Amino acid sequence: MKDFWATEAALNTVMLAYNLMSLFRQVLLKTTVLKGDVSTPIQHTLQTMRYKIFSKPAYTTTEGRKSILNLAMAMQHRQWMKVLSDETKQFDLPVKFAANHPPSSG
Repeated sequence: MKDFWATEAALNTVMLAYNLMSLFRQVLLKTTVLKGDVSTPIQHTLQTMRYKIFSKPAYTTTEGRKSILNLAMAMQHRQWMKVLSDETKQFDLPVKFAANHPPSSG
């Protein structure tokens, strides 16, 4: 990029995307594996997220005015995806964002 500000904007966008994915991974992608009588927690990597979440064939349909994303996945993965979706709906960010400058009137 020829302009410094364009390069900085691109870098900030990439950093924001990485941090959001990392937060998503740390908070929501926790699995417990039972080996014998011991349960071991597993913290997934970003590559696991790409494999389990983003590399799924899908197509969209519409029902009335509502768009529906139809995912093609094996039955054993559907329950995992439903739990992930439910946890995502209940998740609150650890910080609250506010505008630095309130909108000016007039």
